[in-house]
Amino acid sequence: MKVGIARDERFLEHKTGHYHPEHPKRLDAIYRMLDQHFKDRLILVPSSPATLEQIERIHSPSYIKRILKTAEQRITSLAPDTPISAESYYAAWLAAGACVNGIDSLMANTCDAFFAFVRPPGHHALPDKASGFCIFNNVAIAAQYAIDRYAIERILVIDWDIHHGNGIHDIFYDNPKVLYVSTHDLMMYPYTGEIDQTGKDEGDGYTVNIPILREFTDNDMIYLYQEILRPLIAGYRPQLIMVAAGFDAHANDPIGRSRLTEATYGGVTRLLKHLRSLPENPPFFYTLEGGYDQRALAESIKTILTELTGGLSPMPPLSPGPAATDLVAQVKKIHLPYGILS
Repeated sequence: MKVGIARDERFLEHKTGHYHPEHPKRLDAIYRMLDQHFKDRLILVPSSPATLEQIERIHSPSYIKRILKTAEQRITSLAPDTPISAESYYAAWLAAGACVNGIDSLMANTCDAFFAFVRPPGHHALPDKASGFCIFNNVAIAAQYAIDRYAIERILVIDWDIHHGNGIHDIFYDNPKVLYVSTHDLMMYPYTGEIDQTGKDEGDGYTVNIPILREFTDNDMIYLYQEILRPLIAGYRPQLIMVAAGFDAHANDPIGRSRLTEATYGGVTRLLKHLRSLPENPPFFYTLEGGYDQRALAESIKTILTELTGGLSPMPPLSPGPAATDLVAQVKKIHLPYGILS
């Protein structure tokens, strides 16, 4: 696969303070890994700010105005957990624009897969509220742009961050053009994403919340995604597959409290390559969300890029535990009336 990326030193200008987990050093670690292992193997997609119209498709004008005014202050906070600096507004605008440019590159067949190495992250951002380190909802802005600009009607969004992406969830909760699948820990911020929340109105059945257990292993997670995504992709036939790629479920992460390793992220990426054989031949879009151990973050992304740039390897045999098989059965039972997971 031809893999495009967004990387830009301007994302480092979003300053959150020396002790905040969402720190510029996260991208430093990723960029060093890229230079060491993938030099000249990836397509650099230039980053440029999103347009006002693109951001207004998701966020309210009053909220955007509030973000712009933060440029007048050296340091402030948009929420108790979301400190920002005077340059943060531009980094957020640029992150959203980098994701939009990624959609353009995929639709133009410049690349088959795209990964936006951006910050600040976005999946917690609501139309009129920042939260969870997030300012603009990068995935939502890019998905809405794909719908508006390219008339895409079926987008699958996979969110494997350990925290529920309540922003993406709420924004598209009534929209069948976006099928949102999230694996997350209900006991962690923002404490949302119950298994029986499946969407509403025209979007009923197009939200799949999967609360996972902290003792789940790589085998459990890959099995879970295999059993959910195989029928879901066959039934929904997505034209674009987007991943809100957070890595705070890694065992070494200081926040996540989980047992997973980089094998989960590589394994799910390999699974997606196997399931991609549809007439739609959907391209892959990844954007960085959480992940706060620098080494685990870089290694996890290295594993994904290795899968994307390499050949199609067979899926390994899986031996999930009973908790994982029970959870899959429960999710399928809840979604049986909608016909997508049958």
